[in-house]
Amino acid sequence: MLSLLLCAVRSALFIVWLALTVVPVALAVLATSLFVRGDTLYWMCVFWLRLGISGARVICGVHARVQGMEHLPLGGNRESVVLLSKHQSTWETFAFPTLMSHPLAYVFKRELLYVPFFGWAMGRLDMIHIDRSRRSEAWNRVAEQGRKLAAQGVWVIMFPEGTRIERGAQGTYKSGGTRLAIATGQPVVPIAVTSARCWPRKSFLLRPGVVDISIGRPIASAGRAPDELMREVEDWIEAEMRRLDPAAYLGAGARPPAAARPG
Repeated sequence: MLSLLLCAVRSALFIVWLALTVVPVALAVLATSLFVRGDTLYWMCVFWLRLGISGARVICGVHARVQGMEHLPLGGNRESVVLLSKHQSTWETFAFPTLMSHPLAYVFKRELLYVPFFGWAMGRLDMIHIDRSRRSEAWNRVAEQGRKLAAQGVWVIMFPEGTRIERGAQGTYKSGGTRLAIATGQPVVPIAVTSARCWPRKSFLLRPGVVDISIGRPIASAGRAPDELMREVEDWIEAEMRRLDPAAYLGAGARPPAAARPG
């Protein structure tokens, strides 16, 4: 009980830290956007994300352990990739831009643009915001913006399961990310992340511990079918999740990777 209370107090302090730091950074981004755009604004926003990740580490004891960074293109070139990641909590949406050498463009629901300060600043970046209620229109926007960003060397990042997934669970992998990779000729990079171990889905309670991030080798998209390529991505991510966090998959209800399922 005492441990839970301590986590609650630390988590509350962390939320206060985010609220106090987002306001000045967002205002600076909005003011700067009147004069410049592009990478300058992006790295200003990443500065706030670093504050958030540092706060989670110092206040709540959430640490990161990363493997596979060598599988990403070098920071000095303009080679573009599509990152396809497991999504368990808000933590990785903060962490990924602080880890990557290139600017990232998230594909996200447009409702986030209305979040005070955070959403306002994000709206000034070259991201891909979509209306999920209009699926065809949403895909057209992803494809159009994805081609433009790929030409600029920006890495598009998508969460194939579409939403945050509980620890030890598996959602339905949708092929939008592999469709984009095939349309733009980019390789896909699968990523496994165990963030729900410390920051569970739909919870503001952060627990101390280590979040493992594993970055897989790029998978070429040329000549591949979107669904078949996504099955390969799914198999790698889900197998890696079971390697990184075996305790989460001990239950009988855990869904096996695609390659292990009949049909």
